[in-house]
Amino acid sequence: MTCTDASMDTLRQSGDELADAVVATLFERGEVGTFNTLMRYVSTAGAPLPDGLPDVAREYLRATAVPPAWVDWGEMEKARLFFIDNNVHISTALSFASMPACYVVPHVAKLLSATHGLDYPSRRMAETGQFTVYLMQPDAFEAGGKFVPAAQKVRLLHASIRHHLRREGRWDVEALGAPICQEDMIGGQMFFSLLVLDSLHRLGIHMSVEGAEAYYYAWRVVGAMLGVDQDAVPKALEEARQFLDLYMIRHMGPSPEGAHLTRQLIDLYEEVVPGTFFDPIVSALIRYLIGDTCADWLQVPRTAWDTVVKAAPSVLGVLETIEDRSPLGAWALDRLGHLTTIFELSSLTRGRVMHYAIPEQLKKDFGVTGTVPRTRRWTPPAPTVAP
Repeated sequence: MTCTDASMDTLRQSGDELADAVVATLFERGEVGTFNTLMRYVSTAGAPLPDGLPDVAREYLRATAVPPAWVDWGEMEKARLFFIDNNVHISTALSFASMPACYVVPHVAKLLSATHGLDYPSRRMAETGQFTVYLMQPDAFEAGGKFVPAAQKVRLLHASIRHHLRREGRWDVEALGAPICQEDMIGGQMFFSLLVLDSLHRLGIHMSVEGAEAYYYAWRVVGAMLGVDQDAVPKALEEARQFLDLYMIRHMGPSPEGAHLTRQLIDLYEEVVPGTFFDPIVSALIRYLIGDTCADWLQVPRTAWDTVVKAAPSVLGVLETIEDRSPLGAWALDRLGHLTTIFELSSLTRGRVMHYAIPEQLKKDFGVTGTVPRTRRWTPPAPTVAP
């Protein structure tokens, strides 16, 4: 797949026909409240759909209840083991690289500001963290797993945001394209896959080629289940690099919304980190992972920890050596990583389960074991030059 400005412009105008039609019908018939109420009780795959569920929603849920036929389950298991081996590092990358990368795209920052409350910044982080944990469970796609219902709801959530922004005239479609368009959904897929791998590489984490490719593959499956046009999605990491580079060159820059969202993110994690001594490490990690230019655009403060954080690859290298040489050390570090991830998620969700409901009004609802073998080490694809 070759990415060009023309092909990206086409993706800017496209949404998700299936989900958009379902949401439009639910709103036309006044059935959104009924759907949300009943779907709170549907959180696992294979659970019977409740009586009274709107017919259009029932048809949608049945049509999207299974993953794409092309899924390679061997690759998905490799991705799960890769996540288990690197869960704390992946959580770090998602929080301090992927989310700030969203904020450095002005129209995405504008959308997030319009749809996620300025007084509740943990919501999006909690939703993303819970969604990723569901994806990487052994039973993610089986009866009893929680990932498939979450994906079905997130897809409708995205469609509902498109519906509201267009109906309320809060989005300049001519200038910005469709809200949560195909280009942005693919860009988001790159942020949560390739950019995470880039961040792990920057932190000095050893990744095998097989593990990195499997992790990227898993997010391709996620994209398919979220309504992303798979004909437009890069199939390999080298193609993904070309797409991400062109996407960022087309759109990245400073914005008041991006700086505000970043400040919220920093404040949120400074609350999670015990005490105050280590608070500056949050800003330092963001600056280290996204680079000075983007960090300056987002007004990430410079701190005395900026230099200290650069030693992270050496420290993590020592921990990896312990993990490789000691089965007990490997178990202890994996367990610590798991507990750290659960603690972070618990802090963000405040003990609640995120239901991914369709917002009836944006202001009301949003305004306020084993490891991948150590084979040839993965290195990121080289930067590309935009056509």
